[in-house]
Amino acid sequence: MYNLTHLKQLEAEAIHIMREVVAQFENPALLFSGGKDSICLVKLAEKAFWPSKIPFPLVHIDTGHNFPEAIQYRDELVARIGAKLIVGNVQDSIDKGTAVEEKGPNPSRNGLQTITLLETIEKYKFDACFGGARRDEEKARAKERFFSHRDEFGQWDPKNQRPELWNLYNGKKAKGEHFRVFPISNWTEMDVWQYIAAEQIPIPSIYFSHEREIVERDNMLLANSPFITLGKGEQVEKRIVRCRTVGDMTCTGVVESTASTLDEIIQEVSSARVTERGGRADDKRSEAAMEDRKKQGYF
Repeated sequence: MYNLTHLKQLEAEAIHIMREVVAQFENPALLFSGGKDSICLVKLAEKAFWPSKIPFPLVHIDTGHNFPEAIQYRDELVARIGAKLIVGNVQDSIDKGTAVEEKGPNPSRNGLQTITLLETIEKYKFDACFGGARRDEEKARAKERFFSHRDEFGQWDPKNQRPELWNLYNGKKAKGEHFRVFPISNWTEMDVWQYIAAEQIPIPSIYFSHEREIVERDNMLLANSPFITLGKGEQVEKRIVRCRTVGDMTCTGVVESTASTLDEIIQEVSSARVTERGGRADDKRSEAAMEDRKKQGYF
C-alpha cells in the first residue's frame, strides 16, 4: 500500500468500497448523470469486477433539461460497455402529479429530481445507490460518510450517521431503508481530472472549450436553451466556454475558458479560486440549499 501513488490509493479505496457494497447488498445501482464524477465511478466499477460486466445497472434521473451532449455520451457509453441503463423521467413524475413544475422567473427541474429518484428507487427496490459526490464539493457533502444511511422516506439525517472505523462499513438497514454510497468521497476535483487523464477516459465534449450561446444572470453564465426565459435586460451572446460540472441546463453555469485538452483543464483547475459548484444556481438559493435538498432525498 505504501508504494502506491496517490491516485492508485484512491482507486484502491473506491474499488474496495464497491466490492463491499456488492457483498453486503442485494440490489445496488449506480446513479449516473453523464458528469465526470459518475463517469469515473463507471470506470472504477469496470475495474472492480473485471472481467465480468458491471453487476448493477446505471440509473439516470432525466430532467428533460439536460445538455444534449451528456445524453449522447450516456447512450454511447452504455452501448460500449454493455451496461444496463434505467432512466427515471422527471416528466413522468410531473404527469402523474407527484412533482409540480416550478413557476417564477427562474424555474428549474433540478430539485424535482429528488422525487423521481425516490420513485425509481422504490420501483426497482434498490437497497444501495452509488453516487459520485465528493467531500470537497460543498459543505453539506463534507458531512457524508462513505455509506450514507437513508430512512424509509429516503431522507438523510446528518446527525445520525454511523462511525466508519478502519475499512469497516455498516450496511445494516431496516425494511424500506437504503444507502447512498460515495466511493470517491476522498477525491478532489483535481484528483478526478488527473485520473481521467491517466486512464484516458472519454468525456462529453462540453467539458472542453467551445463556442456557445450564453445568458449572463446573477453573475453566472448559463448556456442558452429552450428552457430559459430571458429576463428584463438579459440577452443571448456567444462566448468561448466550457462546463466544470454537468446538470440541469437551467441552473448549471458554464465558465469562460480556452482549455481544449485535459492538460489545459488540469492547469486551469489548479489555479481556480472558485469551486466547481460555485457556478450552480441551485446551490445559491439559500445558505443551506444543498443540505436541505439532501435531507429530502437528493443525490
